[in-house]
Amino acid sequence: MRIKSVEFAGAIGQLGQPGPADVAGLPQVAFAGRSNVGKSSLINRVLGRTRTPIARVSQQPGKTQEINFYRVRSDMGDFCLVDLPGYGYARVPQAIREKWKPLINGYLTAGEHLAGVVQLIDMRHGPTPDDLQAIDYLAELGIPALLVLTKADKLTATQQKDALRKLPEKLGADPEQVLPVSAKSGTGIDDLLDTIGAVLFPVVEAEAGGE
Repeated sequence: MRIKSVEFAGAIGQLGQPGPADVAGLPQVAFAGRSNVGKSSLINRVLGRTRTPIARVSQQPGKTQEINFYRVRSDMGDFCLVDLPGYGYARVPQAIREKWKPLINGYLTAGEHLAGVVQLIDMRHGPTPDDLQAIDYLAELGIPALLVLTKADKLTATQQKDALRKLPEKLGADPEQVLPVSAKSGTGIDDLLDTIGAVLFPVVEAEAGGE
């Protein structure tokens, strides 16, 4: 899948608040992960916005307190990329963390157009208890999850190989379901885009495969 253009469509910060009208009815893919997992940097890389970032990259993890929606035009069709607030950052006040939980849960349970979630895990450290809880919750809801290992560039080739051998078992996933990526070097980005495209537009993908 190739990205043609992207624009910020709006945000929601209250439980029950409707999503932006500009993305109503579009298939959606959401990005989720810990506050310091490199989510914003990866979203910018995926959307081709590394020079002019559209997702705000903060030096202070946990800064994003809303669900952000981006309207994306691709060669396979239009879709909505959803940036969920990061979780698990200890310095975020408890009151804010408690606000995020129902906001995120409300989105996930009411997201009739949600095709899947890109669940991010730091490749250097492996899944935290928060990560494993998030993965189990997505499974409970029956939401397809793509498990993406971020910051692959921070590891040597040997360390990457070792992580790819160990982490799928920790995540309870087949090795084919776990994708290493790097927002900095671009490793795995094309594979991630293709996988997202297949999740969002299965009919288009099937027709292309039949040619």
